[in-house]
Amino acid sequence: MFLSLLQAAGPSGGQTLMSVVPFLLIIAIFYFFIIRPQNKKQKETQKMIDALKKGDKVVTIGGIHGVVSSTKEKTVIVKVDENVKIEFNRSAISGVVSDAKPENKNAKKADESTEKGEANASTESSGSEKAE
Repeated sequence: MFLSLLQAAGPSGGQTLMSVVPFLLIIAIFYFFIIRPQNKKQKETQKMIDALKKGDKVVTIGGIHGVVSSTKEKTVIVKVDENVKIEFNRSAISGVVSDAKPENKNAKKADESTEKGEANASTESSGSEKAE
C-alpha cells in the first residue's frame, strides 16, 4: 500500500505521504492511550466477574455492599443483611472488596517521625537532668 501511494502520486508523492502521516500518528495515539487500556480493564473486570464465589464480599454498581451467598450461570445472590438476599446480574457487580486495609504511606511516615521526635525528646530530657 505504501509503495502504491508513492507511485500513484508521481512527483508530488512526498506531499501525499506527509498528509497521511499525521492521521496514522493520531490513530496510533488513540490505540495506545485509549483503546488498549480500556480493553485491558474490560478483560480484568470480566475475569473478576467469572471468578466470583460464595463468601466473596462485593459492591454492586448501585453501591450495595454484601456477601455472595450463591452463584448461578448469569446471576449472583448477594446477602446484604441477616435475612435479606438480593439476586443481581453478574454484570451488576462493580468489584470484590478485600478485607486487608491498604497501608497509608503518609500515615506510616508520620508515625515514624512522631516516634523519632519522642525519642529525641526523651534523650534531651535525660541529658538536661544529668546537667543539673
